[in-house]
Amino acid sequence: MIKMRALKKSFGVGQARVDALSGLSLDARDGRVTGLIGPNGAGKTTAFRIVYGLLTADSGSASVDGIDVGSERMEAQRALGVLPDVRGLYPRLTAREHIRYFGQLHGAGGSALEDDINDLIKRLGMEDFADRRAKGFSRGQELKVALGRALVHRPQNLILDEPTNGLDVMSSRSVRDLIKEMRDNGHCILISSHIMSEVAALCDDLVIIANGRAIATGTPDELRQQTGADDIEEVFVRVVAKERGGAI
Repeated sequence: MIKMRALKKSFGVGQARVDALSGLSLDARDGRVTGLIGPNGAGKTTAFRIVYGLLTADSGSASVDGIDVGSERMEAQRALGVLPDVRGLYPRLTAREHIRYFGQLHGAGGSALEDDINDLIKRLGMEDFADRRAKGFSRGQELKVALGRALVHRPQNLILDEPTNGLDVMSSRSVRDLIKEMRDNGHCILISSHIMSEVAALCDDLVIIANGRAIATGTPDELRQQTGADDIEEVFVRVVAKERGGAI
């Protein structure tokens, strides 16, 4: 389970100060896919970076399976798999070497690790480039490698930032099927996506944020009922418009 409590984070000073998070709280539960959605600049990536230890919150707290990220960062990271917004591949390593390296960083090794790597390569459709160096990979290939890195140590909790961005239709379906399978096996999955059809297809719970705080939470059905909208895209538009002072 991933929890955020009253997270605040600002950047800059004086008139240049920007409040990226203004008291964000949410629960992402085991056996559920929780979608964190919002306009550009709403604070989604900042929240994710605090949970996986890249940024430190100004105040508030975040935890992974009850482990406080601020005081026990390394321990929390062991229970977490992350697909970040920036993929950050090493150009001289092959796809297979990337996944193996991250598995070893998490303490995996031997034939069990190699079996897991081979399974991920097959399931993510990487057979044709698994042993090529990453330099020159397409965006879709980079994303598949980054997703393999996130999954190789079999984490209980996942943070996936735009998990199908740049993938073709068949690859996107494979990733969605994998996410659903992990959810059904009891994993906690927290995703961000701008593709509302994907959000509707994947998410059991939604948290809509704007200006660094949650402005609506609930299941897709609950949010449709609250807003009177027929689909998730319209739910999103109406909730954000209301926050900005416009008509619903």
